[in-house]
Amino acid sequence: MTTEDPQGFASEPGDASEGAQAAGAADKAASEATAEGDAGADAGAKGSGADDGAAAVRRQLAERTADLQRLQAEYQNYRKRVERDRLTVREIAVSNVLESLIPVLDDIGRAREHGELVGGFKQVAESLETVVAKLGLQQFGKEGELFDPTVHEALMHSYSSDVTETTCVQILQPGYRIGERIIRPAMVAVAEPQPGTQSTAAPDAEDAKGDGAEES
Repeated sequence: MTTEDPQGFASEPGDASEGAQAAGAADKAASEATAEGDAGADAGAKGSGADDGAAAVRRQLAERTADLQRLQAEYQNYRKRVERDRLTVREIAVSNVLESLIPVLDDIGRAREHGELVGGFKQVAESLETVVAKLGLQQFGKEGELFDPTVHEALMHSYSSDVTETTCVQILQPGYRIGERIIRPAMVAVAEPQPGTQSTAAPDAEDAKGDGAEES
């Protein structure tokens, strides 16, 4: 059976079916192309979003690393400050104890000068002196050393022809220091050169010089 189209051409039923199939294939191809385009657009959008997310993660990681480094530095400074304060407190405590023992050491020194440091008392005294020395207490002040007002305190004064500079000729009471800090200056008797000693020596030197000139 044949059909006539409006233009008067006859068409077979198979031709109509093939046309419908071709139209359906074209529609399907167009749909697939549209889907592929949409998928590509979605993939591009997702890729851009992934890059932005990675950049944000890297930025946050850098910030957290900087925060951690800052906290670590602050903690190290805190530890150093605590250790420094602990040592300072210890030094002050030890200094106070040693300073309170100085009168006892003075008594031990006087007993030694008078020959009374004997027996068990001698052993105890020597043990105490050893302990305070280990804790940093140092005794100073000897006869014959030059007078230094920063470490000596002159309680007696005299003149002597045996010295050429102000000299400690007697230690009345020894001094004590801890490190560079003076706990107590040494109490001393000092002697200065006889007045006029240098002025009388000057003419003698001039005479000797004059005699040498005459001989030449």
